[in-house]
This record gives sequence, C-alpha cells and structure tokens, in this order.
Amino acid sequence: MKATYSLHHINNPSAFDFNPDDYSRFKFGDDAVAKHFGTSLADGFISQHLEKEPIEQQIVVISSPYSFIPTATYAMKTWFAYRLNRWLATNGFAVVQETKVHRTITYKEDYGELNARERMSLIGNDSFHIDKDFLEGKTLIFLDDIKITGSHERMIMKMVAEYGLQNDIYMLYFAELVNKSIHPNIENLLNYHQVKTIFDLEPIIKSGNFTINTRIVKYILNYNFECFCIFIENQADCFINLLYDMALGNGYHAIDAYTKNLNFITENLFINNKNLIKHGN
Repeated sequence: MKATYSLHHINNPSAFDFNPDDYSRFKFGDDAVAKHFGTSLADGFISQHLEKEPIEQQIVVISSPYSFIPTATYAMKTWFAYRLNRWLATNGFAVVQETKVHRTITYKEDYGELNARERMSLIGNDSFHIDKDFLEGKTLIFLDDIKITGSHERMIMKMVAEYGLQNDIYMLYFAELVNKSIHPNIENLLNYHQVKTIFDLEPIIKSGNFTINTRIVKYILNYNFECFCIFIENQADCFINLLYDMALGNGYHAIDAYTKNLNFITENLFINNKNLIKHGN
C-alpha cells in the first residue's frame, strides 16, 4: 500500500496558504520554522489519517535522502517525530523509529531552478540505499518538504522496487504543487523568497535557532568570492568550522566551483589563527 499526504497545495504562483518568507528561512536553516512546519505536518497527518485509521505496525520515519550534510527536511523530520510520538504514546502505540536513505552523488546545481526533465536527468544517475532488514514488517513514512514534479518520489519508489520492499508506505510533504501548468521553478521562488543575498543569511545563522543543511552550505560556497570573503570574516569561528567540516564531509572540496571559497577559509583564517597561537597572541 502506498499513500500520499500533503499539508498544503500550491494552485497559484503568487498566492500560498503558508508564509513563503518562512519557507525561505526554513530552507536555509531556521529551526524555529522547521519546528512549526514539522509540528503542523504531524498534526495534519494525525487528523486526516491516524485518527481515522490508526497504524498498528511499528512506524519508521525517514527524511529525504542525504550523504553527510542533512537536508532542510531533516530538521522538519525531528519536530514531526516529536509531535507524532506524543500522539502515539498517548494512544498506546509504539513511538516511531528512524532510519536514513543514503545517497551517493552530490551536485552543485540548484535543483529548484530545473524543469521536470532536467530534475530527473540530474538525480537519475544517483542511487539510494536503505537498511532493508531493519524495515521488515514496519510502516514507512518518507518525509520531504515539497513535491514539485515527483522526481524524488520516483527515485524513492525505484529504491523500494530494487530492494523488494513490501512495506506499507506513506509519502508526506509539507507542500505540493498541484497545478501542473505552473513551472517547476516555483520552487526557486519559494527557496529565495526572503534570502536574496548571502548577507540575508546573517539573521538566520545568529538567531539562536540555526541548524546547518546542504542548501546553505552549497549556497555559501558557490557565492561570489568578494562577497563571500566579507560574509565569512563577519562569522564566528564556530560557524566557520562547522561550514568547513560539513563541506569536507560532503566532498565539496573536490568540486571546482567551491575550491576558491574553501581555500579562502583554509589560507586566510585557519592558517592565520595558527600563526596567532604560535606567537602567543
């Protein structure tokens, strides 16, 4: 059995029943918005599905696939699981388990800019991997923030077929594009609705509710070098180190487009800091 649930439906390219500025901040690491989105999605799923037909099996919640750096959906998944667990525990059901879909390819292209054919061409060479034995006899809930063309869902279902999974599956989305006459790049409009430049990231990073994700790392590393330098020099050491370690973890040091900005961090910040320590300053 496979079922799909979306909390919000996009019918109009200029009118949304959720705050597009919130969505933009969420995509760049605002965990306060991730909490609101994840909690709201859980509430909607509970009222529309679980209260009508509870799931008796163990539930496994799975965020969108990633390699080393989590996606924005991962933060939403955490709050979704918290809210869902409260309902499950109150009603005498087992609380959720979690697992990960591993992906093998990373790319610098901005997925939100692409049409349906380009999206499938980009991710079609990727491969997703999951622990089949762990999932046996359980109901799977795959979470993603938005469904535009369905490319990621097709890749998930391709993985399901390749592994021969017989589980009941729910595909859950915070929002879904239901008017197919709207170009898929509506996703980019939402992604950058509030974040117009690298300097718009400052309030998110310094809000006290920041959680790093793939999008913000790629965006920063791919930014104009001069602006990148100004931005980085205004950041705390803990953020710079986190950015650098996340970049290495996803293999971004091997992508030419990111090399110059990463080199600035190593040559002008890390090395200078070591020199200061040597001289006792």
